[in-house]
Amino acid sequence: MPAYEITIGEASRRSGVKVPTIRFYERIGLLPAPARSEGNRRQFDDNDLNRLKFIRHARELGFDMADIRELLAMTEEPQSSCHHADSIAVRHLREIEQRIERLTALRGELQRMVEGCGHGQVCECRVIQILADHDNCRSDVH
Repeated sequence: MPAYEITIGEASRRSGVKVPTIRFYERIGLLPAPARSEGNRRQFDDNDLNRLKFIRHARELGFDMADIRELLAMTEEPQSSCHHADSIAVRHLREIEQRIERLTALRGELQRMVEGCGHGQVCECRVIQILADHDNCRSDVH
């Protein structure tokens, strides 16, 4: 039986997840409701900490909550195939690559706007002109 001796503050410190976020994860079911002390304070164990670290790391990598929920469910069946986990990661990678493509186009458009600015009056400002009319952009990706 796990020892429930870790307070929410200590769980936050050790997992790197802020206290309000821990409560949020509990509320949406990513973290099971922890044991409670006689004073009704949350008490966590090492399993809870590991789960919090897993969630934090997945969030840092940009996984959404639905994917994290699925990935956590998979950890409950350690002998099952990891094919589904791989497919989630591949889909996420594709989304990131698409985002990078959009950001690269955005960077190029902003560079062109800034470089085209003659630093004169607003009525001649290339930045203002391009922002006012999307047809002046070279890319529709952003």
